[in-house]
Amino acid sequence: MDGDIRLRQRLAAGDDGALRLAYDRCSPLVYGLALRVTRSREAAEEITQDVFVSLWERPYDFDPNRGSLRTWLALLAHRRSVDWVRREERQRNLLDTVGDSEPSTLILDMIIAEETGARVRRAVAALPQRLREAVELAYYHGRTYRQAAVELGLPEGTVKSRIRSGLRRIADSLAEEGSAS
Repeated sequence: MDGDIRLRQRLAAGDDGALRLAYDRCSPLVYGLALRVTRSREAAEEITQDVFVSLWERPYDFDPNRGSLRTWLALLAHRRSVDWVRREERQRNLLDTVGDSEPSTLILDMIIAEETGARVRRAVAALPQRLREAVELAYYHGRTYRQAAVELGLPEGTVKSRIRSGLRRIADSLAEEGSAS
């Protein structure tokens, strides 16, 4: 555990040797897990790269007090692999429905929009109630800050702060899932 703490500190300091060390130790596990779930070498390579880029960009997302680096990276790899499989399945189902073997740009755009919308809805649902209410009023019900403040019985500045905070949490959640990249 002490080694993982030091490694995280080195990553946070921008030490690319720490990333190399983490990659050397854990990439076979990450790649193997991604390959097992996706059954695609290309997808496993992409997921492996994405997992280590996430570690490099956000080393403090890993908490050594909650588990080992290997376990955390495996969890990220599994989560992203399952997302990849679901995305591929939705695309196949949509193509079967359309009956087209070559998806058009419009169809691919629709798939991406549907997937992004679902992720945003999950991120909004995960917000604390006070933030979720403000975000929903502004973005799902088209209320202005002032209208949302009146409905919630709060000062306008409070509502603005809650919306900003909610949007920041949603962005962080999407980035954590890898969809903001």
